[in-house]
Amino acid sequence: MKPTVVDHIGIAVRSIDESLKFWQDVIGIECHGVEEVAEQKVKTAFLPLGDTEIELLEGTSEDSPVSKFIEAKGEGIHHIAIRVPNIEEALEELKAKGVRLIDEKPRMGAGGAKIAFVHPKASGGVLLEISER
Repeated sequence: MKPTVVDHIGIAVRSIDESLKFWQDVIGIECHGVEEVAEQKVKTAFLPLGDTEIELLEGTSEDSPVSKFIEAKGEGIHHIAIRVPNIEEALEELKAKGVRLIDEKPRMGAGGAKIAFVHPKASGGVLLEISER
C-alpha cells in the first residue's frame, strides 16, 4: 500500500449550515459543494485546503453512523482518510497482513471516490478511511 496524501479529515457535526459559518466565515476556507450520500445516511461538505480537504459530516437520520457517533461522543473528528492509487490492492494487502477491516471491498463515497474503512481496533482507536479518487 502506498498512501500518497491525507485525502481528508472527517468532522462529525450536527449541522453543516451552522458549521460552515465557522469554517467559511471565520477561518476562510470555502466550501466546494454539499452532497448527500443516501447509502451512508450522511450529508457531506468538502472544504479544500491544499492537497487535502476538511469534510463536514451531518447524519440524515437518527440511525446514521454519524448521528450515532455524535450521540455517543459529541461533535468532533470522526475519521482520517488517506489516498491510495489503487484501493483494491490496498485492501488485499491489508487483509494479507491480518488487519481488521470494516469494508473488505470498496464502496462509493462522496465526490465519486471509492472508499473503505479500517476498523479502529486495528489502528489505535482511529477510524481510518482508505480512499481512491
